[in-house]
Amino acid sequence: METKKKALGKGLEELFSNASFAFDNFEEEIVKQDKNSTTEIPIEEIRSNPYQPRKSFSEESLQELADSIKEYGVVQPIIVKKSIKGYELVAGERRTKAAKMAGLITIPAIVKDFTDEEMMEIALLENIQREDLNPIDEAESISNILKMRGLTQEDFARKFGKSRSYITNLLGLLRLPKVVQDKVKSGTISMSHARSLSKLDDEDRIINLATRIEKEGLNVRDIEKILSKKAEVKIDSLDTPSYRIYEDAISEATGSKVKITNKKIEISYDSLTDLNRIMEILHIDIKD
Repeated sequence: METKKKALGKGLEELFSNASFAFDNFEEEIVKQDKNSTTEIPIEEIRSNPYQPRKSFSEESLQELADSIKEYGVVQPIIVKKSIKGYELVAGERRTKAAKMAGLITIPAIVKDFTDEEMMEIALLENIQREDLNPIDEAESISNILKMRGLTQEDFARKFGKSRSYITNLLGLLRLPKVVQDKVKSGTISMSHARSLSKLDDEDRIINLATRIEKEGLNVRDIEKILSKKAEVKIDSLDTPSYRIYEDAISEATGSKVKITNKKIEISYDSLTDLNRIMEILHIDIKD
């Protein structure tokens, strides 16, 4: 068992070390290695990966898969980990839910041994590359992977086929007040709305604008106009030039709130980790 566990860990490391990571390759590799170990296990004994960030699934999509399973069966086995009570899903939650909807009592599975850290990584990676997560769940998933793997945003963007600015903007959403993050999760506020709000410093103002978006149906252009008018009033009263275009450019590059006044640039950060992230983006290396 220990030998198998080490081999599996090595396989996971090899996948992470590749120039790009595809979850399907990981799943296919396990199926290829253990194709003769597939066994039927009771669906009732299977529970979700406790680290699964996705809490809801498309009922329409599940029904389509259930109809396919009724006709063709479960084509690819799921992957599970043996637990104290039954099994924990590693990969294949949609297949499991659809199989249950299709009336199956058992489902083909490959039983593997995983550490808790591997279970978390696999759940996060699967969701990032499969059905769309809401922006907040995706941001939290990416943030966790960066911390666990010690990856830079640039490394992650390259490995997972995302643009650097997309990752930066997405992680910026985690600085929004919790009540606003919940609105993003529910779809009341779009990613574009949230991105505009994440550039603000005033939490009360962010919440106020989020409420207006929800109640008045403001689009992103409306929000940008409101923010622009506020900036213009402040700039005119101080009789100083507008640095908005520069603030937006630096904010886009760093994923942080930026304020420029005469001969001074202020870049906000909320923790030492966040500060180190900004230093990394600016290619500044602090020598001990």
